[in-house]
Amino acid sequence: MSRWRALQDADPVFDNPFLSPEFTITVGGLRDQVRVAVLYDGPEIVGFFPFERHPLGIGKPVAAGLTDAQGLVHAKDLEIDARRLIKDCGLAVYEFDHLVSGQPLMGPHHERYPSPVIDLRDGYAPYTEFLKEHSGKTYKSTLAKERKLQREAGTLRHDYAIASLEPLHTLLGWKTDQYRRTGRTDRFAHQWIVELVERLQATRSDTFAGVLDMVYVDDEPVAGHFGIRTRTTLVGWFPAYDTRFAKYSPGLIQHLHMAERAAASGIAMIDMGRGQKEYKDKLKTGELEVAEGRVATASAAAGFHWMMRVPVRKTRATVMANPLLLKTADKALKTYGRFRTVMQR
Repeated sequence: MSRWRALQDADPVFDNPFLSPEFTITVGGLRDQVRVAVLYDGPEIVGFFPFERHPLGIGKPVAAGLTDAQGLVHAKDLEIDARRLIKDCGLAVYEFDHLVSGQPLMGPHHERYPSPVIDLRDGYAPYTEFLKEHSGKTYKSTLAKERKLQREAGTLRHDYAIASLEPLHTLLGWKTDQYRRTGRTDRFAHQWIVELVERLQATRSDTFAGVLDMVYVDDEPVAGHFGIRTRTTLVGWFPAYDTRFAKYSPGLIQHLHMAERAAASGIAMIDMGRGQKEYKDKLKTGELEVAEGRVATASAAAGFHWMMRVPVRKTRATVMANPLLLKTADKALKTYGRFRTVMQR
C-alpha cells in the first residue's frame, strides 16, 4: 500500500480518494469481483490497476456507477499497451465513464466530459470573493435565505466530519427519497452500498477518510453531505436535504458551510463530479476532465458488449449534450418518480 500511496502522491491528477488504496480495499471487502493488477518494470512497481471482473470477461471500475474518478495509478510517463493490459487481467473489455486525465487507457476516440471543482487552495475567503464576482446573485440570495431560515426556524449549526451513524442514516433516507422522487434508481436499496458508506465513514486517517457533515436548525437536521477525502481533495458524493426546507435552498447553504470547514481543515479542492447540475454551475470555480469509453480485445464477448452497451451510451451522451433533450428526459423521470411514489403508497 505504501508504493500505491507514493505513486498517488507523486502526481496531482491522482489526488482523488476514489483512486486511493483504502477505497479499493474497502469495496473489495464487500465485492468478490474486485481485483488489483500490479504493474512492474523489472523489479520496480510502476502502477496499480484496480478493477472489477464480471462474467464473460467484462471489466469495470471498482464500485462502477458510484465513482467519479477511475483508472490506473501509475508512474509518470508510463507507456503500456492498453489492450494487452486488459487481456493479461483476464478481461475481454474494460468499460469506464470517469477515467481521469493522462491515462494510458485513454484513446483519441473516447468522449471527454467536464468535472466541476471548487478551488480552495487560497482558502475560503478568496473563494467567496470569486462567488461574489461570478455567481453574485446566487451567493447573496443563499446568505439571505440562511438568515431567513434562522428567523423562521431557529439557530443554525453545522457539524463537520461526524462520526455518528444516526445522521448518516438520516442523510441516506433523504437520498433514497430524492432518487424515487426524480425517477432514478435507488442506490441504497443495495445493502452493500449502505455498508460501504458506513465503513468509509468509520475510516479516518491523515491521507484518507469518510466525511459526513450536516446542517441543523435548533438540533433538527436540514441538509447534509457524505463524501470521502485524501489529505487535500474532498469529493462530492451524496448531498441531500429535507424537502420541508426546500424554499431556503438548504443544499446551497450546506455546501458553503462545508467549503468553509473543508478549507480550514486543509482541503485544497472539492471535486463535485461529472454531471450537469445547476448547483454545480453556481458553485464551481473551474473544471477537470474525465473520459467515457472502453478498451476491448478482438473477442466475441467484446463484440456482444459493444452491441449491448455502446449504442445506449451514445444515446445518453446525445441527450446529456442537448439542453432541450436533457430537460425533457428529466421531466419524464420526475413524472415517473411521482407515479411510482403514488403506486407505492
